[in-house]
Amino acid sequence: METGAKELWERLQDALGSTYTLERELAGGGMSRVFVAREATLGRHVVVKVLPPDAASMLSAERFKREIALVARLQHPHIVPVLAAGVTTDGLPFYTMPLVEGESLRARLDRAGELSVSDTVSVLKDIGRALAYAHARGVVHRDIKPGNVLLSGGAAVVTDFGVAKAVDASATSGGTTSLTQLGVALGTPAYMAPEQAAAAPDVDHRADLYAFGSLAYELLTGSPPFAGRPTPAVLSAQVNEVPEPIRRRRPTVPDTLAALVMRCLEKRPADRPASAEEVLRVLEVAGIPTPVADGVPARASTIAADLTSSARGWLVPLATLLLGAGLATVVAWLAWRKDFSFGVDAPVVRVALALDADEQVWDVGCSSYALSPDGHLLVYATIKNGVPYCACATAMRSSPAPLTA
Repeated sequence: METGAKELWERLQDALGSTYTLERELAGGGMSRVFVAREATLGRHVVVKVLPPDAASMLSAERFKREIALVARLQHPHIVPVLAAGVTTDGLPFYTMPLVEGESLRARLDRAGELSVSDTVSVLKDIGRALAYAHARGVVHRDIKPGNVLLSGGAAVVTDFGVAKAVDASATSGGTTSLTQLGVALGTPAYMAPEQAAAAPDVDHRADLYAFGSLAYELLTGSPPFAGRPTPAVLSAQVNEVPEPIRRRRPTVPDTLAALVMRCLEKRPADRPASAEEVLRVLEVAGIPTPVADGVPARASTIAADLTSSARGWLVPLATLLLGAGLATVVAWLAWRKDFSFGVDAPVVRVALALDADEQVWDVGCSSYALSPDGHLLVYATIKNGVPYCACATAMRSSPAPLTA
């Protein structure tokens, strides 16, 4: 253990006394140093987070304790609660939280990459419930990111609620001026709302919704909107650039979910959802899959709606137009020839369609089939891997040339 780390360990252990015994330090604490300690009375493990000397030198320890006390009132299944708070003898603020068994969302993404749509919606609902509860009580997180979301027991829980606010509120510069009033941005650049990146003093709950959108974007695509740039460039992009549409990165994201994520990423707070409750209402339907029959979507209208904002969206009206026009032409031609008959003596023609295993006739709602004007070919549209694929034809009887599309 390095000298500085050893000194911090000893100072923190001295402040904890016999109540807790430090056992090890955890990595990735962001603005704080994170330790695991064992509580003597109950024998349980807790997390102890302490602000290091360079950060603590800017803070009022007493103000920090008061702010943390407000956060400690949050009691919700998807929020990791604060158990206790204190200050070391030399003024380093610390607080304790339960040790959550599992892994962080950051670790999950680093290990497995982007999540499935259903897993993403499940995680987002849990985070949304935590945000709705906290916002209703006037607490804004200000640092929503994968590292502050823990996965345990099939659920997601949010940690470090209000810590950024506590740090800002307790910051002093020869008086009681907060960090945002001094023009210092608090948070993580990849997930910062534009108003946070600009160090605006009036950041509210809608900054959390922007970070929520950045996190959702990463869950679905594997990286936040402006990844891979230096920090100053990321902060500039948060203020000035529109993120690449999420469905351009992953076309299979349902349209409703994609629209919600992009709305959360609007630059103006007023253009984002008004509240986490509104986000939750959209999420209730955003992840509902298209009904399937034998692995193929049963309602082509749902597929058509999902394709509207993608490059393949033009296939839907084109296929509908072709089939509708073809049917109208056949009916008109047969009527003119006076050959059209519904009589019981009319011949019955059965046609076998040769389809691939991942292909099925697409029911567009008006007609799935049409006869060619000469009566030789049956024209139909197909779905391949869930996507409108082509207009195809099969011979009713011998024909000089097949029809392709």
